[in-house]
Amino acid sequence: MAALTVPMLDFARQYAPLREEILAAVTEVCDSQRFVLGPAVESFELAAARACHAPHAIGCASGTDALWLALAAARIGPGDAVITSPFSFFATASAILRTGAQPLFADIDPITYNLSPAAVEQLLRTHQGPARIKAILPVHLYGQCADFDAFHDLKQRHGLLLIEDAAQAFGASWRGTPAGDLGDLAAFSFYPTKNLSAFGDAGLVTTSSDDLAERTSMLRAHGMRRRYYHDEIGWNSRLDSLQAAVLQVKLRYLPAWNEQRRQIARRYDDLFTAAGLATPALDKNPRAIVLPITDPRATHVFHQYVIRSAHRDALWQHLTDQGIGSEIYYPLPLHLQTSLSGLDYRKGDFPLSEQAADEVLALPIYPGLREEEQQAVVNTIQAFRL
Repeated sequence: MAALTVPMLDFARQYAPLREEILAAVTEVCDSQRFVLGPAVESFELAAARACHAPHAIGCASGTDALWLALAAARIGPGDAVITSPFSFFATASAILRTGAQPLFADIDPITYNLSPAAVEQLLRTHQGPARIKAILPVHLYGQCADFDAFHDLKQRHGLLLIEDAAQAFGASWRGTPAGDLGDLAAFSFYPTKNLSAFGDAGLVTTSSDDLAERTSMLRAHGMRRRYYHDEIGWNSRLDSLQAAVLQVKLRYLPAWNEQRRQIARRYDDLFTAAGLATPALDKNPRAIVLPITDPRATHVFHQYVIRSAHRDALWQHLTDQGIGSEIYYPLPLHLQTSLSGLDYRKGDFPLSEQAADEVLALPIYPGLREEEQQAVVNTIQAFRL
């Protein structure tokens, strides 16, 4: 074991200083006896909308539901296709399928791991399937916004909807515009591991459109505009008041927490460089790693700090054996998932996504992570041998 163990994530470090504030907010909800939607949810939605510079924010039950609600509110369904990344969490594709639409994958940018606009443009030129391409769904992977200069251009030239999978990117921005106000709609997750985290599942949809906001609100409540009058077949995806109360407390601290994450990322960069481990491209040295790169147009919130290694699996096991937390996001691209085999993709279709899946490794990063813990991570990687 390493001299100092480092967990991948430590919830207690965030909770301890906020304990009394969070308990007071939860107690207020309990005293009100308003547990689903209600004043606490409305208050959080207003605060979240302000944070995203978006006119509308609609709370829902999870990030997965947020993706489905955004797509469904945009009237995407059978006969439609949505272009997205194969290098993402499963919900990115499953939400499209849940609407009855078809996911179409395009490969990633090898530097940021985000959906490649060039690959999307190529797909738009060559697509011959029966489904009509209606939207692009870029993922702000690991907390860095996708190239929305290029995606806005594609939206305008091809007459497409642009929907953000911002599940990992609350507080991120592109050229000063926050995630959540870049596309026609955006979907956020507040799963407990996220930068802005609930005490369970919770999600949010943001939009600048009055119509899309109204449809999202209607769809999250069984398709009701009036109680017990169901205009469409929606879903039960309401945000509960206890989660909203927790999120509103944490939202006040999020800008400082995200800045701490950026400072921790810079410290990792410095420590790896000083240790002689950082390399611009992988080589035969088993300890050589490629560091994450931030696009200068983006404000990264480092939901994850992700390195690349040519010997990722062995390095992952070495870190685990030494008590250092790490995780692989994601070990198998979506186009190779068994449950998506009906989409008729094959190994080799998206080589950059497949290579990333073989090489990426996320290291501990969260507010409160100490410099000596980061040094222990670096020292443990420096001691790695095949």
